[in-house]
Amino acid sequence: MEVKELTLQLFSTYEHIAFLLSIVTNIIISVLGIVPSVFLTAINLQVFGFWEGMFISFAGEALGAIISFVLYRKGFRKLSNLKQFSHPKVKRLLTAQGKESFFLILSLRLLPFVPSGVVTFFAAIGKTSILIFVIASSIGKIPAIMIEAYSTQQVFNWTIQGKVITTAIAILLIIMTWKKLREE
Repeated sequence: MEVKELTLQLFSTYEHIAFLLSIVTNIIISVLGIVPSVFLTAINLQVFGFWEGMFISFAGEALGAIISFVLYRKGFRKLSNLKQFSHPKVKRLLTAQGKESFFLILSLRLLPFVPSGVVTFFAAIGKTSILIFVIASSIGKIPAIMIEAYSTQQVFNWTIQGKVITTAIAILLIIMTWKKLREE
């Protein structure tokens, strides 16, 4: 059975606690750091409706980011001095504090193609305070979840907007890749 189908069945079987199951699932996804959460957002929209599903996705991702930050900080903090993390952009996130850290995390959360786990990991092993991380990460997740929920709904329903969104994402990826290649 596919993960999406299994999750839908789980939520249907335990519908009185489905929102808690969704939040716990999102926390697990966040801690793993490499699993995209878009499938869970899609399930939340299907099970709970657009607004409630979006809110549950936001709550799960925000809590997941906070728990991941704390776990990563406890387990990986010593890694911040490794030479592998000497890339200027990585170093910037590792050494950022205060206002700079806030705006860096916020801007990275707003970019849909930057993996959330990567941002959380580098903020956690760096000098960012947990308060700055929680505020910047949560604020950044609001528009990100809104865009993800709307886009997911439109793409899965394959509406005209869904087709435009898919095309726009493809064009954006091409432009970002092209700019990145020109910078290096």
